[in-house]
Amino acid sequence: MDLGFADATAVVVGGGRGKGLATARCLAEDGARIAVIGRSADVLTEAADALTECGSPDAVGLVADIADQAQVDALFAGIGERWGGQLNVLVNTVGPGAAGTFEQLTDEQWLAAVDDGAMGMVRCVRAALPLLRNADWARIVNFSAHSTQRQSVMLPAYTAAKSMVNSISKNLSLLLAADEIMVNVVSPGSIASEALLSWAETVGVDGADPYALMSAIDEHFGHPAHLPRAGLPDEIGPVAAFLASRRNSYMTGANVNVDGGSDFYL
Repeated sequence: MDLGFADATAVVVGGGRGKGLATARCLAEDGARIAVIGRSADVLTEAADALTECGSPDAVGLVADIADQAQVDALFAGIGERWGGQLNVLVNTVGPGAAGTFEQLTDEQWLAAVDDGAMGMVRCVRAALPLLRNADWARIVNFSAHSTQRQSVMLPAYTAAKSMVNSISKNLSLLLAADEIMVNVVSPGSIASEALLSWAETVGVDGADPYALMSAIDEHFGHPAHLPRAGLPDEIGPVAAFLASRRNSYMTGANVNVDGGSDFYL
């Protein structure tokens, strides 16, 4: 399906690996010019090369710390200069957070989870809005987590931050409706991302086996899914790409679960 990304411009924050890179690949295959944002120059260079091979005519990796508003402002100012003051797509995928029960987490860990999981998105949207408003069409896609709907006692701070993402995104969808800028959320379930694979290694589970990975998630977190396996980053990318595309012409303020089925495990 032609998603209408030919000659479009897109920024994927956290697009150097995992779910972000999988999303960026889908945009690149449809002809979008893409900037992937992160902290590791080597990872971003490799990602940009891969996106060029996928078909992006102007893929670039840009280093920035989204915890620093000044860096974010400079980043988007440079993107505006690169692409004629316009931006069609902003995708925010970042948001790690420390694991631990309510009693175990320190104030610093709570605040870090909110800063990484929600405020980074806020800073990027704030800086990108003038470029998005200048474009003929624009979309924002923010990544949340299914733990906002299926609580885990080990992820209270991370989940609280992602709940902020949901609420802020809903508010943005209302604010930007007059501009016809659509804002939606993707809530991944148990996806074999780098963070989850690292955790699997600590508990002696073969992360390359999505069935074993789901069994371990069920055992340690009590979060099974209808499907008997963990998901893959490439199964998230197409969903996020549709929400970010011109084909999505009437969906805004939505939260789309991609979690292998979990509604009856509350």
